[in-house]
Amino acid sequence: MCRRLAFACLAGLLLALCGGSPLQGQELRNPFDFPILLSGSFGELRGNHFHSGIDFKTQGVEGKPVHAVEAGYVSRVSVSPIGYGNVLYINHPDGKTTVYAHLQRFAPDIAAYVRERQYADESFKVDITLAPEQFPVERGDVVAWSGNTGSSGGPHLHFEVRDTETEEVLDPLPYYQNRVADTRPPQISGIMVYPVEGQGVVNGSGRKQEFKPSAVRNGTSSLTARIEAWGKIGIAVKAYDYMDGTSNIYGVKEITLTADNEVVFHSDITRFAFAETRYLNSFTDYAEWDARRSFYMKTFAEPGNRLRFIDTRNRGYITIDEERDYHLQYTLSDAFGNTTRLSVVLTGKEQPVPDPPADMELFCWNSENRFGAKGIRLVIPRGNLYDDLYFRYAVREDTTALAPVHTVHDSPLAFHEAARLSLHLSKDFLTDKRQYGIVRLRNGHRSWIGGTYRNGWIDAPIREAGQYTIAQDTRPPLITPLSPAAGKGLKRLSFRLTDDLSGIARYRAEADGRFILFEMDSRSVITCRLDETGLPAGRHTLTLTATDACGNEAVYTCPFSL
Repeated sequence: MCRRLAFACLAGLLLALCGGSPLQGQELRNPFDFPILLSGSFGELRGNHFHSGIDFKTQGVEGKPVHAVEAGYVSRVSVSPIGYGNVLYINHPDGKTTVYAHLQRFAPDIAAYVRERQYADESFKVDITLAPEQFPVERGDVVAWSGNTGSSGGPHLHFEVRDTETEEVLDPLPYYQNRVADTRPPQISGIMVYPVEGQGVVNGSGRKQEFKPSAVRNGTSSLTARIEAWGKIGIAVKAYDYMDGTSNIYGVKEITLTADNEVVFHSDITRFAFAETRYLNSFTDYAEWDARRSFYMKTFAEPGNRLRFIDTRNRGYITIDEERDYHLQYTLSDAFGNTTRLSVVLTGKEQPVPDPPADMELFCWNSENRFGAKGIRLVIPRGNLYDDLYFRYAVREDTTALAPVHTVHDSPLAFHEAARLSLHLSKDFLTDKRQYGIVRLRNGHRSWIGGTYRNGWIDAPIREAGQYTIAQDTRPPLITPLSPAAGKGLKRLSFRLTDDLSGIARYRAEADGRFILFEMDSRSVITCRLDETGLPAGRHTLTLTATDACGNEAVYTCPFSL
C-alpha cells in the first residue's frame, strides 16, 4: 500500500513539473478484460437528465472484474438501493475522477471497510469520503465486480470521467475511441416545426406540426412535404445514433442547423454540470416525451435555457418575413465523424398569425409567478420556467374527497427546479397530520408528493404540471417473508417491503435487540446474509420494523437459528 501511495505521489509531482495529464491525450485502460461494446453514450437523452457517462456491456451477466483505468486512489464509495447503487470513485493525479457505478460488490478490503461503516451507522445506505492514503490503486487493479445495483435496467457498468474540482462530467469516449467500432451515421426520423405563440404560424395553424423525412441518399435526406410559414419559427429534430456490432441506439453528439447557409444553431455535448442536466426539459420537447416517450431535440434555445454547450444566432429562431423559400439544413455527427444531413425548405407565405389566448394569465419566464384560486396557491420562483407561459387552470369538485382535483396547467410542463403548491383540505379530521399529503393523478394512478400541514393547508414542492389533490395514508407498510421457514441452518433471510401510497421511508432489523444489516435492492427486497452478522450459533429472534413516509409503522418478528 505504501508503494502504491508513493507511486501516486510521484505521478502527481511529475504531472506538476511537466504540465501533462495521464488521462488527457492517452488511452485509458479498458475496465474489463474483454472487448468493449457500449450500451449507452455520453449525453444521451434520458428522463429529466442527460446521461452522464458511457455504459459498458458486461456480456449480459454480473460479476465481471472491474479494473482501475488509471493510477490514483479511491476517494469515495456509496451504497444505495436506487441511483448508482454500489458506486466507487477514483481520483487521479491530473485532476480527473473516474466513476464506476451499478457494481455488484467492491474489492475485499474496500467491502470490509464499507461494511464496518454500515454497522457503525446502523444503515445500509452510506456515502463515504476517503483519504488518499486509505485505498491507493494502480492502473489495472481490480477494484470491484460489475453488477446491476441501483436504478439499473440490466447488467452493465456505468462509467464516468469528472473534473475533480468542479465535478462536471466529461465525455469518456475519446479515451476509448480507438477500441470502439463505429461506421454508422446518425439517422433522422422526424422534424417538428413550432410557431411561437402569438408570433408565428405554420400551414395556417398556431400549433406545432410534425413531418417525416424521405429515405436517405448519399448521406442526405429531405422533406417532401410543403411547409408554409410566417413569423417567428423554431424547429426540432428527432434522431438517434448507432454503432457497429450492436443493436443499441445512442444519443447524437453534435447538431448543426443552417438557414440560407448561415449557422443558426450548434450543439456539441462534451461536458456539463449536474446543475445543468434538468435543462434537458428545455433542450427537448418535454410534452412529446411525457406523452409518447419520444425525444425531439429543439434547435432553438428558449430564453430560460442556460445550457453552455449550445451556440445560436437569434437563439436559433428563424424569422420568416419574405414570400420566398428559406433553405435549411441539418448536419448531425457522432464522435467518430459519421455524418448525416437533412434538407428542409420553409416556404414564406404571409398568413394570419393566431392571437395568443386573451383569457389566460401570462407567466413570464424571468419573473416569479403566483396564482391563487379557491383552495389553491401556486408559486413558481424565478428561474423555473424556460419560456413565457399562458397558464391554464381548472378544478373538479369532489364532495367525497379531502380536496378537489386541481389541474395545474392542462398540458405537460416541467419546472426547472420546483414550484410551491398549496392545497386546502375540504375535510380535516386526522389527528396525525403527517398522514395527509398531496398526490398527483395520472392515468388512473396516484403518486405521492407529500408535503407539510399548515392550518388546514398542505404545502409541497412539485416539479411538473398536472392534476393534484390531497390524499391520506393511514395504512402501515406490508412486510412479506421471501425466505423459507426460519429453521436451523438458514444462510439468509429475505423480505419484500411494500407500501400502498407514501412509500417506504426507512427500515431497521435487529437480532435479539442488536442491529443487523439487511441490504435493499431497487425492488424493495431486503436480504441479510446471516453468516456475515457475527451472531453466535443458536436460536435468535428477528425484529424487523418498516416505516412509511407518513410515519405508519409495521413490525415483523420471527425466530431463526444458526
